[in-house]
Amino acid sequence: MPNKFQQLAKKYALLKKGWTPQQNLFYGFSTYIILGFILLCLPIFQKGNASILDHLFISTSAVSTTGLVTVSIFDTYNFFGQLIIMILIQLGGIGYLTFTTFMLLSTTRKMTLWHKKILSTEFTLPKTIKINDFIKSVILFTLIMELIGAILFFIAFESNGMPLWEAVWSSVFHSVSTFCTAGFSLFNNSFMDYVDDHFINFIISMLAICGSLGFIVITDFGLWIKKKAHELSFTTKIILYGFLILLTFGTTFFYFFEPTISELSGSSRFLGAFFQTMTAMTTVGFNTVDFGLFTQAIMLICIFLMYIGASPSGTAGGIKITTLTAVFAIMKSQLTGSKNISFLGRIIPFERLYIATSAFIFYTVIILIGTFLITITNDFKFENILFEVASALGTVGISTGITGDINTFGKIVIIVLMFIGRLGVLTFGLAIWSRSTKDENETSFLKDDIAV
Repeated sequence: MPNKFQQLAKKYALLKKGWTPQQNLFYGFSTYIILGFILLCLPIFQKGNASILDHLFISTSAVSTTGLVTVSIFDTYNFFGQLIIMILIQLGGIGYLTFTTFMLLSTTRKMTLWHKKILSTEFTLPKTIKINDFIKSVILFTLIMELIGAILFFIAFESNGMPLWEAVWSSVFHSVSTFCTAGFSLFNNSFMDYVDDHFINFIISMLAICGSLGFIVITDFGLWIKKKAHELSFTTKIILYGFLILLTFGTTFFYFFEPTISELSGSSRFLGAFFQTMTAMTTVGFNTVDFGLFTQAIMLICIFLMYIGASPSGTAGGIKITTLTAVFAIMKSQLTGSKNISFLGRIIPFERLYIATSAFIFYTVIILIGTFLITITNDFKFENILFEVASALGTVGISTGITGDINTFGKIVIIVLMFIGRLGVLTFGLAIWSRSTKDENETSFLKDDIAV
C-alpha cells in the first residue's frame, strides 16, 4: 500500500512539472479549497446544519481570504471546524508554496527552479528584492504580526468581559483573519458592537494595513533598515503614495456625505469614516457600521475602493494601486502628448504597461459578466449586486446583507469570482487557456524595480 502511494506521489510530481506556473497556482489553490470543503462537510466539525454548497462557499471564501459567508461561522462550525477555516485562511493569505519554500530554505538553503517559477508568477517583485529574502520576510513578518495582533486582541476582548478561553481563541482567530485580510469573524455582526472601541479599531486597522500594503513594502523597508546602501524601490513609493491618497479621499467622503456615519458623535464619526474606508481598501472585510444602509453615492465610492485594492504581493485583492498608477500614466501621456509614459519622473517599461492594461480590462470585464449573471437570476437591487460582485472579485468580504439570500446559481458565480480574485485575473486567464510562459518572460518580472 505505501508503495502505491509513493508511485502516485511521483506521478503527481511529474505531472506538476509539466504544468505552467499559472496552472500550478490554479490547481494548488483548488486543492486547498477541495480539501477544506471535504473536511467542513464532516459532521464532527459541525454544530449546525448547512448545505454542501454552503461548505464549498465557506472553503472558497477562506482560501481566497474574502470573508463573504452564507452561514454563521460561529453557529455552524465547532472549535475544530473554526480551526480548519483559520488554517485555510492562513494558507490562502501567505500564498501557495510559500510556507513549504520557507521550510526548504531553512533546511537546505536552496530553491528549485520549479519553486522559483511559481513564486515569481504569484509574487511580482522588483529587481531590488530577491525571492529568497522575500519568502523569509513573508513568513517571519506574518508570524510576528499575528502574534502581536493576538496579544492585543486578547487584552481588548478580556477587558470587555469576554470569558478567558473564548477570549484566547477569538484573539488568535481574528488576528489571523485580520492580517490575511480575510474578514472572517466569530461574531455574527462582524465588529458592529465595537464601533466606539478605539483600541479594537486600532488593532484591526494596524494588522489589515500591514498585511495589505504587501510583503514587497515590508521586505523593502527591512532591507533599507538592514543595509544603508539599499534604496526603497519605485514600487514601494508608488504603493505608499497611492495608499495614503486613496485612504484620505475615501475617509473624507465617508465623513461628510454618509448619513449613517454622520450620526456618530465626536471622534467616533472620524473613526467610522476611516475604518470603513480602510476595510474596503485593504479588503479586510470587517465593518463597524451596516453597509446595507449606505447611500448609493457612498456605495459607489466603496465599490471604487474595493475595485482598486491595495498592494501587489500582499494579502489584499483588487486590481492593485500599481495597476491604477500605470493606467493613469497612460492617460496622462495621451492627454499631454508625451512620447514616454512615466510617473513621478520614472519611465514605465512597456511590459509593465501591457500587464497593467490587460489586468485592468480583464478585471472590469469579469465584474460586468458576474454582475450580469447574478442580475438576471436574482431580484436584488442592482447596486447591491454590483457591490457583492466587487466584494467577491476583490476578495473584500463586506456585503449589504444579500449573500445568504442569493440563489444557488448566484452563489456558484460568487464562488468562481472569489477564486479568480485570489488567483489573479491574468493568472486565471493564462491557466485556463494554457498559455505557457517562456523562461525569459518569467524572469523578466525581476528586471526593473517596478512591480505591477
